[in-house]
Amino acid sequence: MTKRSVFSLSILLVFLFHVINTLAQPTAAPVQSTVAPTPPANAPAKPATPPTSAATPPASPAKPPIQSAKAPAQSVQVPVQKGSIDVTKILAKARGYSVFIRLLKSTGLAAQLYGQLNNSNNGFTVFAPTDTAFSNLKPGTINSLSDLQKTQLIQFHILNSVIGLSNFQTLSNPVPTEAGDTSAGEFPLNVTTAGNQVNISTGLVNTTMGGTIYFDNQLAIYRVDSVLLPLDIFSPKPKKAAAPKPALTDSSNTTNTAESPSAAAGGATDSSSTTDTDATKVNASGVVNLRANKILLPIGIAVIAFFVA
Repeated sequence: MTKRSVFSLSILLVFLFHVINTLAQPTAAPVQSTVAPTPPANAPAKPATPPTSAATPPASPAKPPIQSAKAPAQSVQVPVQKGSIDVTKILAKARGYSVFIRLLKSTGLAAQLYGQLNNSNNGFTVFAPTDTAFSNLKPGTINSLSDLQKTQLIQFHILNSVIGLSNFQTLSNPVPTEAGDTSAGEFPLNVTTAGNQVNISTGLVNTTMGGTIYFDNQLAIYRVDSVLLPLDIFSPKPKKAAAPKPALTDSSNTTNTAESPSAAAGGATDSSSTTDTDATKVNASGVVNLRANKILLPIGIAVIAFFVA
């Protein structure tokens, strides 16, 4: 009996041990599964870095637009306008051209440019002096000008065609402006190039063209750091003023000289004709007197004979 009870107990213990092992195995498995998830937790962390690297490429494409926006700003201060083109508004956006804007408006050229640019295919090139350029002039220089001279001064800064930076070297001097005559002493404008540099000379001012303010197929605006002073307004012209005086004097002398012989001849003719007329009158009166004497003489003889008889 004792052996059987011991045997049965051993079998029971083995069974219990087996049951305990089988029950213990699922509990261990979850532990392993809990440990296993930790690497996946790290795995998402790894993909998290790729998103950052993926976010970096989008950032790099985002930079080119910024650079492309800056690049035009270095060459052109004001982007191409949509709709109507207004020179004064473009210069106002560029800033630093308030004096030139005021002169454009007061002379009426702003309205003329607006009409030409928006109602026709005409193109213009404008050299815009900065406010500093005007402040470098002698005090009262602009205010001392007449309305006509102010208009001519602003017209001297405008060309009646669109000139790109690469086309200035093709211009022939003197370059015609809206001011008109390009002859010596009037409104000559000379443009020369040296590489990428454009030099402008008026005979009184030599300056270098600055950056591009605005450019499209109808309008080009360039900055100049000096006011372009034309000779006709700011330089005396003694030679041209003296030339007409001798010409007038010579012509008057020549006229007087040419007229004096004819006048003398005319005077002589008049005097001779007057003399002939007087002589004719004298001769006629003498003939009348003689005829009267011939008639009276017989009558007197007859009267005397009558009294004597």
